[in-house]
Amino acid sequence: MNIVQSPLVRIAIGADHAGFLLKEYLKQTLQRLGHAIDDHGTDSEVPVDYPPICVGVARAVADGHADRGILVGGSGQGEQIAANKVDGVRAALCNDLYTARLSRQHNDANVLSMGGRIVARGLADEILTLWLTTPFDGGRHQRRIDQITAVERQRP
Repeated sequence: MNIVQSPLVRIAIGADHAGFLLKEYLKQTLQRLGHAIDDHGTDSEVPVDYPPICVGVARAVADGHADRGILVGGSGQGEQIAANKVDGVRAALCNDLYTARLSRQHNDANVLSMGGRIVARGLADEILTLWLTTPFDGGRHQRRIDQITAVERQRP
């Protein structure tokens, strides 16, 4: 696969035990691309609860310590849900190229979630590279992002 070089991005990354192996593989891809990586765990295939890891990655993005976040679980679904509880985070579950592209173009997703039991390494590289290099379209999509942000601000 031909990996496209993208500008340096500070990336917070995390996984549960089911996503650990794919997370480690993606870290190698990110290093080859020259990105800065902040690994929030886990560090083995020993079972762990994913919410604290996901919230740590999401908070790093929301607080500006990372430009983007990447989460890997068995399916990636729970990771996406946990990350989206953090205000300012727009986590997208992308187990294919189409959703990866649209999550950036239309939703300005700042956290990518993938399923380590669903996505093979080659496809994961393609999803990651596409997601990192696809710009946000803005325009009518910005209006929708603003509406989501307004809902976050209404929370007690």
